[in-house]
Amino acid sequence: MIKSWMVIGAVALLVQFGSFFITPGDVKWFAKLSRPRWLVFEPLIPIIWTVIFICGAASASVVWEKNPGSWYTWLLMGLYLLLEVITVAYIPMMLRFRSLRTGEIIGASGLILSILLTVSVLPISLIAALLLVPYLAWSPIGTYTTEELVQLNPEDA
Repeated sequence: MIKSWMVIGAVALLVQFGSFFITPGDVKWFAKLSRPRWLVFEPLIPIIWTVIFICGAASASVVWEKNPGSWYTWLLMGLYLLLEVITVAYIPMMLRFRSLRTGEIIGASGLILSILLTVSVLPISLIAALLLVPYLAWSPIGTYTTEELVQLNPEDA
């Protein structure tokens, strides 16, 4: 029998393939941007997001296991999926449009949705809500960093 965490993990992995829509030209634009001096952790960002996505998938699994198949659980699964799609879309959309503001809007949207999702899953499972804390903690940092990039590169806002 296929376990719920396997399905949730597979869906999460499939959504990650959306990041393949990045072209070399897009990366060159981003690489030329001025960065804040305090942005020394940039090489760690892929690892940080990997941990956050794993925690999000674990949270979704906990919620599913608490009440599998109910309409409310399906709604929450849709919100988890939407949150992941928004998060994965951040870089490809920002790079494709060469617009830091696009990234900032997407990042802020992810933060708002993660807050709503956390509040929604809290009555179901404290553990599921706690597994969303890494997203809640990191998302404002990413959004703030993007705002700093806007300030340093106003022509690319």
